Amino acid sequence: MKIMNSTILKKLSLLLVSAFCFYTAHAQDDVALAAIKKHREKQEAEFKDPEKSPLDRKQIRHFKGLNYFPPDLAYHVKATLVKSETPALFKMKTTTNRLPDFRKYGEVHFELMGNAYSLEVYQSPDISKESGYEDYLFIPFTDETNGNETYEVGRYVEMRIPVTNEVDIDFNLCYNPYCSYRAGYSCPIPPAANHLPIAILAGEKKFLDHH
Repeated sequence: MKIMNSTILKKLSLLLVSAFCFYTAHAQDDVALAAIKKHREKQEAEFKDPEKSPLDRKQIRHFKGLNYFPPDLAYHVKATLVKSETPALFKMKTTTNRLPDFRKYGEVHFELMGNAYSLEVYQSPDISKESGYEDYLFIPFTDETNGNETYEVGRYVEMRIPVTNEVDIDFNLCYNPYCSYRAGYSCPIPPAANHLPIAILAGEKKFLDHH
Protein backbone atom coordinates (compact mmCIF):
# COMPACT_ATOMS: atom_id res chain seq x y z
CA MET A 1 0.00 0.00 0.00
CA LYS A 2 2.88 2.37 0.86
CA ILE A 3 4.52 1.63 -2.52
CA MET A 4 1.26 2.36 -4.33
CA ASN A 5 0.78 5.61 -2.40
CA SER A 6 4.34 6.64 -3.20
CA THR A 7 3.79 5.95 -6.91
CA ILE A 8 0.54 7.89 -6.93
CA LEU A 9 2.21 10.84 -5.16
CA LYS A 10 5.04 10.89 -7.69
CA LYS A 11 2.58 10.91 -10.58
CA LEU A 12 0.56 13.68 -8.97
CA SER A 13 3.73 15.70 -8.42
CA LEU A 14 4.72 15.33 -12.07
CA LEU A 15 1.24 16.38 -13.16
CA LEU A 16 1.35 19.44 -10.91
CA VAL A 17 4.81 20.43 -12.19
CA SER A 18 3.65 20.02 -15.81
CA ALA A 19 0.51 22.05 -15.15
CA PHE A 20 2.54 24.80 -13.45
CA CYS A 21 5.03 24.95 -16.35
CA PHE A 22 2.17 25.07 -18.86
CA TYR A 23 0.44 27.87 -16.93
CA THR A 24 3.69 29.83 -16.52
CA ALA A 25 4.57 29.57 -20.23
CA HIS A 26 1.10 30.75 -21.25
CA ALA A 27 1.21 33.61 -18.75
CA GLN A 28 4.56 34.73 -20.19
CA ASP A 29 3.14 34.53 -23.72
CA ASP A 30 0.18 36.67 -22.65
CA VAL A 31 2.55 39.29 -21.21
CA ALA A 32 4.63 39.33 -24.42
CA LEU A 33 1.54 39.65 -26.64
CA ALA A 34 0.20 42.46 -24.46
CA ALA A 35 3.54 44.29 -24.79
CA ILE A 36 3.39 44.00 -28.59
CA LYS A 37 -0.19 45.33 -28.62
CA LYS A 38 0.73 48.24 -26.34
CA HIS A 39 3.81 49.10 -28.44
CA ARG A 40 1.79 49.21 -31.66
CA GLU A 41 -1.04 51.24 -30.14
CA LYS A 42 1.45 53.77 -28.76
CA GLN A 43 3.29 53.98 -32.08
CA GLU A 44 0.13 54.56 -34.09
CA ALA A 45 -1.15 57.16 -31.60
CA GLU A 46 2.10 59.10 -32.02
CA PHE A 47 1.80 58.95 -35.81
CA LYS A 48 -1.65 60.56 -35.59
CA ASP A 49 -0.36 63.34 -33.31
CA PRO A 50 0.95 66.32 -35.35
CA GLU A 51 3.30 67.24 -32.47
CA LYS A 52 5.01 63.82 -32.47
CA SER A 53 4.43 62.31 -35.91
CA PRO A 54 7.22 61.88 -38.48
CA LEU A 55 4.55 62.32 -41.14
CA ASP A 56 3.64 65.62 -42.73
CA ARG A 57 0.14 67.01 -42.26
CA LYS A 58 -1.15 65.63 -45.56
CA GLN A 59 0.12 62.16 -44.66
CA ILE A 60 -1.48 62.40 -41.22
CA ARG A 61 -4.87 63.24 -42.76
CA HIS A 62 -4.68 60.09 -44.89
CA PHE A 63 -2.99 57.89 -42.28
CA LYS A 64 -4.70 54.50 -41.98
CA GLY A 65 -2.21 52.75 -39.76
CA LEU A 66 1.20 51.16 -39.96
CA ASN A 67 1.92 47.84 -41.61
CA TYR A 68 3.01 44.94 -39.37
CA PHE A 69 3.73 41.25 -39.51
CA PRO A 70 1.32 39.27 -37.31
CA PRO A 71 2.75 38.79 -33.79
CA ASP A 72 4.94 35.69 -33.66
CA LEU A 73 6.55 34.78 -30.35
CA ALA A 74 9.11 32.61 -32.13
CA TYR A 75 10.87 35.95 -32.71
CA HIS A 76 10.89 36.78 -28.99
CA VAL A 77 14.26 35.35 -27.98
CA LYS A 78 16.33 34.96 -24.84
CA ALA A 79 19.77 36.45 -25.35
CA THR A 80 23.04 36.80 -23.49
CA LEU A 81 24.61 40.26 -23.39
CA VAL A 82 28.41 40.32 -23.58
CA LYS A 83 29.65 43.82 -22.73
CA SER A 84 32.53 45.42 -24.61
CA GLU A 85 35.69 45.67 -22.52
CA THR A 86 36.82 48.83 -24.33
CA PRO A 87 33.73 50.59 -25.76
CA ALA A 88 35.44 53.20 -27.93
CA LEU A 89 33.47 55.84 -29.83
CA PHE A 90 33.02 55.61 -33.58
CA LYS A 91 31.12 57.50 -36.28
CA MET A 92 28.02 55.66 -37.49
CA LYS A 93 26.96 56.17 -41.10
CA THR A 94 23.53 57.62 -41.74
CA THR A 95 21.24 58.21 -44.70
CA THR A 96 22.73 61.73 -44.94
CA ASN A 97 26.22 63.14 -44.40
CA ARG A 98 25.66 63.27 -40.64
CA LEU A 99 28.02 61.02 -38.63
CA PRO A 100 26.77 60.72 -35.04
CA ASP A 101 28.92 59.27 -32.27
CA PHE A 102 28.09 55.83 -30.94
CA ARG A 103 29.95 53.32 -28.85
CA LYS A 104 29.66 49.57 -29.11
CA TYR A 105 28.19 48.68 -25.73
CA GLY A 106 28.39 44.96 -26.38
CA GLU A 107 26.84 42.05 -28.26
CA VAL A 108 23.71 39.98 -27.76
CA HIS A 109 24.01 36.27 -28.55
CA PHE A 110 20.87 34.23 -29.15
CA GLU A 111 19.32 31.33 -31.01
CA LEU A 112 16.58 31.76 -33.59
CA MET A 113 14.96 28.99 -35.61
CA GLY A 114 17.61 26.57 -34.33
CA ASN A 115 20.63 28.66 -35.35
CA ALA A 116 22.98 30.87 -33.35
CA TYR A 117 23.28 34.59 -34.12
CA SER A 118 24.68 37.74 -32.61
CA LEU A 119 24.04 41.47 -32.98
CA GLU A 120 26.07 44.43 -31.83
CA VAL A 121 24.44 46.76 -29.31
CA TYR A 122 25.18 50.49 -29.42
CA GLN A 123 24.91 53.41 -27.04
CA SER A 124 24.68 57.09 -28.00
CA PRO A 125 26.55 59.48 -25.67
CA ASP A 126 24.15 62.26 -26.66
CA ILE A 127 20.94 60.29 -26.12
CA SER A 128 22.19 58.91 -22.79
CA LYS A 129 22.40 62.49 -21.48
CA GLU A 130 18.66 62.94 -21.94
CA SER A 131 16.37 62.41 -18.97
CA GLY A 132 14.86 58.93 -19.02
CA TYR A 133 17.35 57.65 -21.59
CA GLU A 134 20.41 57.17 -19.38
CA ASP A 135 20.24 53.37 -19.88
CA TYR A 136 19.05 53.42 -23.50
CA LEU A 137 20.63 50.94 -25.95
CA PHE A 138 20.07 50.61 -29.68
CA ILE A 139 20.24 47.67 -32.10
CA PRO A 140 19.97 48.61 -35.78
CA PHE A 141 19.89 45.51 -38.00
CA THR A 142 19.26 44.24 -41.49
CA ASP A 143 17.86 40.89 -42.60
CA GLU A 144 16.66 39.07 -45.69
CA THR A 145 13.32 40.92 -45.80
CA ASN A 146 14.88 44.34 -46.53
CA GLY A 147 13.82 45.78 -49.85
CA ASN A 148 10.94 43.33 -50.08
CA GLU A 149 8.56 43.14 -47.14
CA THR A 150 10.51 45.68 -45.09
CA TYR A 151 12.34 48.99 -45.50
CA GLU A 152 15.52 48.59 -47.55
CA VAL A 153 17.85 50.41 -45.14
CA GLY A 154 16.97 48.20 -42.17
CA ARG A 155 15.03 48.32 -38.94
CA TYR A 156 15.69 49.09 -35.27
CA VAL A 157 14.99 47.39 -31.96
CA GLU A 158 15.65 48.95 -28.57
CA MET A 159 16.65 47.73 -25.15
CA ARG A 160 17.73 49.10 -21.78
CA ILE A 161 20.90 48.32 -19.85
CA PRO A 162 19.91 45.16 -17.97
CA VAL A 163 20.62 44.22 -14.36
CA THR A 164 22.00 40.84 -15.47
CA ASN A 165 23.50 39.62 -18.75
CA GLU A 166 20.32 37.70 -19.61
CA VAL A 167 17.99 39.79 -21.80
CA ASP A 168 14.90 39.45 -23.96
CA ILE A 169 15.02 40.59 -27.58
CA ASP A 170 11.59 40.82 -29.18
CA PHE A 171 11.76 41.40 -32.92
CA ASN A 172 7.98 41.91 -32.88
CA LEU A 173 8.84 45.35 -31.46
CA CYS A 174 11.28 46.34 -34.21
CA TYR A 175 10.37 49.48 -36.14
CA ASN A 176 11.34 51.57 -39.15
CA PRO A 177 13.59 54.64 -38.99
CA TYR A 178 11.88 57.97 -39.64
CA CYS A 179 13.54 58.33 -43.05
CA SER A 180 11.36 55.43 -44.26
CA TYR A 181 8.27 57.63 -44.01
CA ARG A 182 9.41 60.78 -45.80
CA ALA A 183 12.49 62.74 -46.85
CA GLY A 184 14.26 65.14 -44.52
CA TYR A 185 15.38 62.78 -41.78
CA SER A 186 18.89 61.50 -41.07
CA CYS A 187 18.81 57.88 -39.88
CA PRO A 188 21.60 55.57 -38.71
CA ILE A 189 22.42 52.81 -41.19
CA PRO A 190 22.88 49.39 -39.57
CA PRO A 191 26.58 48.43 -39.67
CA ALA A 192 27.51 45.39 -41.77
CA ALA A 193 28.17 43.40 -38.59
CA ASN A 194 24.46 43.57 -37.80
CA HIS A 195 23.13 41.71 -40.82
CA LEU A 196 21.08 38.62 -40.01
CA PRO A 197 21.22 36.10 -42.90
CA ILE A 198 17.60 35.07 -42.33
CA ALA A 199 14.19 36.66 -42.88
CA ILE A 200 12.88 38.28 -39.70
CA LEU A 201 9.15 38.00 -40.36
CA ALA A 202 8.23 40.10 -37.35
CA GLY A 203 7.74 43.72 -36.41
CA GLU A 204 7.04 46.60 -38.76
CA LYS A 205 6.82 46.17 -42.53
CA LYS A 206 7.27 48.81 -45.23
CA PHE A 207 5.23 51.96 -44.76
CA LEU A 208 2.23 52.20 -47.08
CA ASP A 209 1.60 55.84 -47.91
CA HIS A 210 -2.13 56.09 -48.71
CA HIS A 211 -2.19 59.55 -50.31
